Amino acid sequence: MALIGQQTLNHQLSLFNDLISPVSVAVIGASPDRTKIGNAVLENLVNQGFKGKIYPVNPSYEEILKIKCYPDILSVPGKVDLAVIALPAKIAPTVLEQCVKKEVSFVIIVAGGFSELGDEGRKLELSLKDKLKGTKTRLIGPNTVGVLFPHSNVNTALTPGDRIWFPKEGHIGFISQSGALGLLVMDAISGNGTGISGFVNIGNRADVDEEDLMEMFLDHEETKSIVAYLESIANGERFFKTLRRVNMEKPVVILKTGRTRESSAAASFHTGAMASDDRVMNGVLRQMGVVRAYNEVELIDFGKAFAYALPLQGKRIAVLTTAGGVGVLTTDLLTEENERPSLAMAKFSDEEIAELKKHALPIASLNNPIDLTADGSTEAYAAILEILSGSDNVDGIIAYALPQTPKIDSSVVQHIITASKKKTTIVGIIGNRLTQDLMLEFEKNLIPAYPSIERTVASMKALYLRNTYMRRIVHEQ
Repeated sequence: MALIGQQTLNHQLSLFNDLISPVSVAVIGASPDRTKIGNAVLENLVNQGFKGKIYPVNPSYEEILKIKCYPDILSVPGKVDLAVIALPAKIAPTVLEQCVKKEVSFVIIVAGGFSELGDEGRKLELSLKDKLKGTKTRLIGPNTVGVLFPHSNVNTALTPGDRIWFPKEGHIGFISQSGALGLLVMDAISGNGTGISGFVNIGNRADVDEEDLMEMFLDHEETKSIVAYLESIANGERFFKTLRRVNMEKPVVILKTGRTRESSAAASFHTGAMASDDRVMNGVLRQMGVVRAYNEVELIDFGKAFAYALPLQGKRIAVLTTAGGVGVLTTDLLTEENERPSLAMAKFSDEEIAELKKHALPIASLNNPIDLTADGSTEAYAAILEILSGSDNVDGIIAYALPQTPKIDSSVVQHIITASKKKTTIVGIIGNRLTQDLMLEFEKNLIPAYPSIERTVASMKALYLRNTYMRRIVHEQ
């Protein structure tokens, strides 16, 4: 059940407020048993610090986690914005019917066992859709791990909080057709301090789908970029129309699986939907101006670059490092043509080279990549960054913040922040022992930083691709 026509858009977007920032949440199937999903959902909601009203629903208990428990959703006093059904699939349609009667705005059905399991499951899923017809209740799922909106402290994930790290507040809107992959990605990015504006696992998308959520994140002020992991497209024409409209205002990154015959078959078993022809998908994404990710790391990396960095206006890149080999490898990756286009190494004017020499040691290499060598200091680094960020010959800067260099200290972060306000800047940080604090500091200041040369370069190329696509689209109009 997709959004019905442009005339209802404003109403639907305002309705999504009850999902993003609910005042009240009910957990149907809440349990004190820590091995039960109903317990994990309730604990995550409490531990996330949700400030609204929480209503555990289970006829077997008077209270759970010291919160008054209700026998059914109809017994809950007042309005319920969001309800999570943590019960078996066969019971879900009946409980959903009660939620509709209660006029719950959004319902999340956790259980699997629907269209992904064949004909019987499809019939059960159709019964969910029947319950929603003619009502204002919207459904997330079924077969979903839930949602996370850090800015409003909403966390209905089904994984216990002692098994996973959840991201902090951020600016990346994350849509995922796979629940487990979504949770694993969030766990991984939390270690480097990367935040999100929201996460929704659409599961079997019996009602709310990826198009609805792209529209939702488009209207969400905290969201600066949107990333989506998809295994299939339910309605190609509507998907591409929505994608193009949304991407014109906020950058969208798509990780679409099913690129091979074998993975396409795997996707259909996973969520009960057929994957589309990948050649068609690749061509249409280019036409829409959307950058494609090819793995889960790129998905978040590119989303972070789009959310944090200034748009890249051209392909001339300056590379600044204190390790020569890092600069050489970066040059290789920047200038090679692969699934993404090659970029160019910026060329400096004679006046700029003369100015660079004033701040670098005689042994430094200033021909781009700029290698200050292991004897390079923070002061020299800062002065050269200032020259590069003010140069008309440079479109973007890749700055390697390498704390292993003896004369580079943590103040390099502030110098890179200053440069990033004037010129598109991507940061690379290589190593382990000394790099984690720097990564967290860059994240805190919304500077895109990556712990490998390849990821750093790929993110700069993603910025260039978006600029190229968008210029072409604007020109065509």
